[in-house]
Amino acid sequence: MARSKVEQPIKAERIQKLLSGQPGWEHDHVLSAIRRTYRFPSFVAAIRFVDYVAQLAEEADHHPDIDIRYDKVTLTLSTHSAGGITQKDFALAQQIDLS
Repeated sequence: MARSKVEQPIKAERIQKLLSGQPGWEHDHVLSAIRRTYRFPSFVAAIRFVDYVAQLAEEADHHPDIDIRYDKVTLTLSTHSAGGITQKDFALAQQIDLS
């Protein structure tokens, strides 16, 4: 039986380099996560975006923390099983930004 690959956390220096290619995302050192806030013209538009992110997250089997504040949506990505930020977080962030 094959073992699933365990993601390893990315070191802080590498996180900063990867963030330079992900405009709008920032490193939350306290949560050991990457985070971005999006603003929309209405609550309904924000919810549509959350629905889109939910579909991407489900396909990737990697689920962000989502905070909805009327027309603002904040996404926080961290690989909890790895205890920090992994390549999975950056891959999902990139997919989200392609919307």
